[in-house]
Formats: sequence, C-alpha cells, structure tokens
Amino acid sequence: MQIELKQVLDARHWNIETVHKYTGISRATLTNIYYGRSKGIQLDTLTKLCSFLEVTPNDLIISDPVTQ
Repeated sequence: MQIELKQVLDARHWNIETVHKYTGISRATLTNIYYGRSKGIQLDTLTKLCSFLEVTPNDLIISDPVTQ
C-alpha cells in the first residue's frame, strides 16, 4: 500500500505545515506519510486528510499489486 500524499500536495503547491495547521495531524506523522516511510495509516488520520484535501481514500491510497 502506498499513500500518495506527496503527489497530492505537490500538485497543489502545499506543504506539510499547511496540512498540519488545518488538520491538527502531527508533523511527524505527515512527514512519514509524505516520504513513504509509513507502513499504514490510522483511520482518523485518513479521514482528516480526505476531508481537508477534498479527496476520497481511493485518491490517496494505491494498492500494491498482488503477487503469486
């Protein structure tokens, strides 16, 4: 699973500080998600991000292909 926060923020010319300011999500959490260091995401964090960015979870989360 990949969380495409960097792509969404870069497209809008926004930064982590902006998201932190309006959502209350910690800078550390946002930084880990932004740089792909997060293994997952808490539901409340995902909800806040989607609401603030006006996107759906499908816009942020990219599933890894299933390997056999």
